[in-house]
Amino acid sequence: MPKPPPTPIETCLAPIAKLALKQPEIEALVFWGSPDGWPDTPSEALESEEITFYAEGLMEDGFHLAWTIVALAEMPSQPDHIRLQVWQDAAPPPPLPAGWVAVATGRWTALDG
Repeated sequence: MPKPPPTPIETCLAPIAKLALKQPEIEALVFWGSPDGWPDTPSEALESEEITFYAEGLMEDGFHLAWTIVALAEMPSQPDHIRLQVWQDAAPPPPLPAGWVAVATGRWTALDG
């Protein structure tokens, strides 16, 4: 029996799921946007095996989500962590802080948002 095609959520998260399998020590830092803005520090850190499960649940619950595989500017080919930015009624996330570069990015726009 052939494998069913991936869902849109699985397709969106495929690059970070692949990285989490390839680099099991990678963590994701979670930032929650609010109408008051975006915090400078993450609300939590996720271990590699938690990342896609956590993100899928939020996406299914109607949250917007942006993910970024982040590297230090001095080592742009070596992922340091994954940045998950989640929001409902906030402005889209700000760019990365100085000293960091995006290796890859993805974005999910909630269907009702």
